[in-house]
Amino acid sequence: MTAVIYALGVIAFLLGVAISIALHECGHMFPAKKFGVKVTQFFVGFGSTIWSTKRGETEYGLKAIPLGGYVKLVGMLPPGPGDDPHAVRSTNTGLFTQLVTDARQAEYETIATADEPRLFYKLPWWKKVIVMAGGPMVNVAIAAFLFAVVIMGFGVEQPTTTVASVSDCAISDAEAGRTCTAQDPPTPASEIGLQPGDEITAFGGTQVTTWEELTALIRANGADTSTITYVRDGATATVPVTTSVLERLAVDDPDRVENVGFLGVSPEFTYQREGPLYVGEVMWETTTRTAEAIAHLPSRMVDVVKAAFGQERKEDSPISVVGASRVAGELVTVDQPTWAERAQRVLTLLASLNLFLALFNFVPLLPLDGGHIAGALWEGARSRWARLRGRPDPGPVDVARMLPVAYVVGLVLIVMSVILIYADIVNPVSVT
Repeated sequence: MTAVIYALGVIAFLLGVAISIALHECGHMFPAKKFGVKVTQFFVGFGSTIWSTKRGETEYGLKAIPLGGYVKLVGMLPPGPGDDPHAVRSTNTGLFTQLVTDARQAEYETIATADEPRLFYKLPWWKKVIVMAGGPMVNVAIAAFLFAVVIMGFGVEQPTTTVASVSDCAISDAEAGRTCTAQDPPTPASEIGLQPGDEITAFGGTQVTTWEELTALIRANGADTSTITYVRDGATATVPVTTSVLERLAVDDPDRVENVGFLGVSPEFTYQREGPLYVGEVMWETTTRTAEAIAHLPSRMVDVVKAAFGQERKEDSPISVVGASRVAGELVTVDQPTWAERAQRVLTLLASLNLFLALFNFVPLLPLDGGHIAGALWEGARSRWARLRGRPDPGPVDVARMLPVAYVVGLVLIVMSVILIYADIVNPVSVT
């Protein structure tokens, strides 16, 4: 049964990825068609075509490799200066120039004279921004929707002041995980007889309703003697307690340790529904962490290469769709979750993935959407500058000149994908 549930988790995640990709491409296609651009293809995946159908002038379909998708917007590349767009030629035999020339020729081979008014490059710069930003903004919307479903619908797992377990001995965070020995001092909680199921209602005379309030009072107590009030089987008791002092990770900085008061209990968790403001906070925190991860992606890929050839794989290592699928399978089986918890975990993983796709696509490099957005913004800026100086509009930005960069970036992305997939097969990240 576990294997079946694992497979269902993988399938559900991959289906969610495919839907996310399709909606991303819709984010490009719909505004492009609204602005009159001719759209000839809409595909999810790359490689050989598995299925396709034509509706109007657009062919819709699925391809064999589910690692992305694309929409064919006619006329992405403008003709070169002085060139006939239907007879693009160049006498320059330089490699980069030839690449650009070949790309222009391929672009205009299928463009008829009647298509001229509907070419993408002829759009005003702000319409180009809308079309190219539409894809990643759809991913942002998907992430926000999925986070809202999880947080406002299912709820967020929050610690309570009810005791789930009592530690036998006081062990610092640096030694967490090891077994207690006779030399280890007992925890204050075990000494005063706290038991699982006890609900702590006050510490040092201060009423507490959340785990955060309780731990703040305990940590601040140091090695002093105080009182703790708890409810057991409907009866309330208040007893004296002297907390220990241990090295614990700082609340505001997980990389720093500090000596704080320690009681020795773990909380029970419950799901609590939160509102839109909490969804916004989660979105902002996730966006910040994702942006930092993207910024450090080159250096983290070095660790992935090492892990692919035998070194230990870090828990926060970048992963491919293959690795994320394995994680999805583990998330729906580890710790025997309920079906609601399984749905929560897969939806949260998909929300995080969509946020990553959005931010990564905003990187201002071709062939990513951000490269086209940067070109359109530059086009608008130089057009505005020309007007201010009373000069003619310089016209559309020739993104074809950046194709060599696009080819290099594309090659790097392919190599990174291959390395990640290989590492996810031979040395995968695990949540267990």
